[in-house]
Amino acid sequence: MQMYDLLIIGAGTAGLSAAIYAARGGLSTLVFEGAMYGGQIIVSPTVENYPGVGCVSGADFANSLYAQAEQLGVQFAFETVVSVEDTDGKKIVKTDSAVYEGKAVILATGAKNRPLGIAGEERFTGRGISYCATCDGSFFQGKTVAVVGGGNTALEDAEVLAKLCNKVYLIHRRNQFRGEASQVERLQKLDNVEFVLESTVVELQGETSLTGIVVENVSNGTRQSLQVDGLFVAIGQVPQNAAFSELVETDSHGYIVAGEDCKTNRAGVYAAGDGRTKTVRQLVTAAADGAVAALAAAEYIRAM
Repeated sequence: MQMYDLLIIGAGTAGLSAAIYAARGGLSTLVFEGAMYGGQIIVSPTVENYPGVGCVSGADFANSLYAQAEQLGVQFAFETVVSVEDTDGKKIVKTDSAVYEGKAVILATGAKNRPLGIAGEERFTGRGISYCATCDGSFFQGKTVAVVGGGNTALEDAEVLAKLCNKVYLIHRRNQFRGEASQVERLQKLDNVEFVLESTVVELQGETSLTGIVVENVSNGTRQSLQVDGLFVAIGQVPQNAAFSELVETDSHGYIVAGEDCKTNRAGVYAAGDGRTKTVRQLVTAAADGAVAALAAAEYIRAM
């Protein structure tokens, strides 16, 4: 079994940034990814808040990170990690097809979209319900859709869909959005976008596909039916840390407990990106986490 200096689980912005710093620091580095490298950003049509980059697509941003890591000699294993064990100071990573050994591990697993959790959601997923406007928006061209959420993702989704659809309802359970004010202002100026505030989706309607939703006002309990062809859910994320809950400490929501130094409660194991406890989850903070975690891992390895 080949011994690597550093094993990185997850090839999103945090994982790839960590790999770049590790490789530049002379560490033999292997990155695991069970899906597509790049993480959630690959579905974003534009990235315009990353310093020094200007405006670029999420896919191009991810491709640049991957290419840079690969050019520096980082190795990749496109396999799903099922467990990580700490045995006599050695980190053993088991995937669905092999076993690997390293001196340190960075958990950069990210998070996935949070479901609404109401009856019929699973049945209508792919039949009117989507969690990615940039992926599925074109299927609803000229139709009426709704977006649920109040953060940047929901606002971005509404803006994307407004260019394709006749009508877009933007539903949020509070009376103010959590996303950037500039995005809210742009949406307010669009004739085909309607805000439905202080409301939640309580019922899905349709037989073989979604035809409508029922929303309830959280203040007075009144309900209204909205005829929609599609519903895009953007209400947050769920961390992908179940496989590591016995390795490191996690909070009540499943996020790995780690501060700005990215250190977990287990020596030689670090957490970077959206999967750790933090306040701000943006590209730039994911990249920062990757750098911090890689440098900390290098220091740990040198002291072994």
